[in-house]
Amino acid sequence: MRSATVLRRLTVHEVRALHSLALWVLRRRDGVRTAAYTAKYTEPQTAMLYGFVFVAIVETVALAVLIPWPLVHAITLFIDVYGVIQLIGFHAACVTRPHVVEADGSLRVRYGALFDLRIPADQIVRAGVDRRYPDGSRGTARDDGTLELAVGGQTTVTVQLAAPVTFVRPLGRVGTAHTVRFNADDPRALVAALRPAPERTAPSPSPVPPG
Repeated sequence: MRSATVLRRLTVHEVRALHSLALWVLRRRDGVRTAAYTAKYTEPQTAMLYGFVFVAIVETVALAVLIPWPLVHAITLFIDVYGVIQLIGFHAACVTRPHVVEADGSLRVRYGALFDLRIPADQIVRAGVDRRYPDGSRGTARDDGTLELAVGGQTTVTVQLAAPVTFVRPLGRVGTAHTVRFNADDPRALVAALRPAPERTAPSPSPVPPG
């Protein structure tokens, strides 16, 4: 059952990545309203991704020249081209699905087609610029109730919540967090876009460095 769930979610991610390519070409963004503020987060990973794409293209051309057997050549070419498309689709998904601060002050934290967390405005206690370089995989939930959504090995914004929120990891596992750390290319602008919430007591005693 778990394997079937993972396979299904991977398939959904791939379909969304291909859809993101169309959005990217049309210069459109997914789930962004007119009055919303959007925040990019791709800067730390863009050069690396384009590097992967270049290497994949070189490998595709090299194998096309070196493999003499037509059937093996066709299969290898299909796999390599599809891999290049998926890499570009992954980047397109990140570009077309930015973080969003809605007009009502709510926050939507995303990572391409892999992760999407909505935080109501009344749940945001405090937000600040806070550059960190966490260890662990993307979408890691720490024992202290902190969710870390790093891009390029870093997070730049920390948001403390009034109560734990539930999130879904890319492969389907569910977790909860009362502090969310994520990356934004311009963290100060994103923090400024968040409306200050009414005075509340934060569940975590650790303060967020001021922006």
